[in-house]
Amino acid sequence: MEQVRADGFDEFAAARWSTLLHVARLLTGGDRQRAEDLVQEALVKLWFAWPKIADQAPEAYVRTVLVRLAARSARRRWWGERPVEQLPDRPGPVDVSSAVAERSRLEGALAQLSPNQRAAVVLRYYEDLPEAQVAQALGCPVGTARSHASRGVARLRQILSDAVRPVT
Repeated sequence: MEQVRADGFDEFAAARWSTLLHVARLLTGGDRQRAEDLVQEALVKLWFAWPKIADQAPEAYVRTVLVRLAARSARRRWWGERPVEQLPDRPGPVDVSSAVAERSRLEGALAQLSPNQRAAVVLRYYEDLPEAQVAQALGCPVGTARSHASRGVARLRQILSDAVRPVT
């Protein structure tokens, strides 16, 4: 039984890990630890459904699970302690790379969106999914998914434009 279930799962998980982690990181607003937890939890759920899902659409299934887990996680008030690599009172070396700064700006802006808006924007514009698949992943009508994406993009534009305005 276990061998039947494992056929293809390991390859799928290994091949899609980095992509799933990146999507989860965007869904969590840049929190890598929460993103890793989400991917692991999604893969556990996929493991149990693998015999039914393997020949159909495991990518869509795990993406839907990720979105729902991220939404559920966002409703929690507290996730526990947040470990950091360096103590806050010891400043570390500053990396001034523009790519890292831009990614951080975008992750910070994404974190300010509602979970549904964030999921719609990530799935529609990062994952480049059609609106119907975004709606399916969010579990809502296509019009609602389109509205979440539109409002999310408008809010991102506002947040990002506010961040670059000079202070006078």
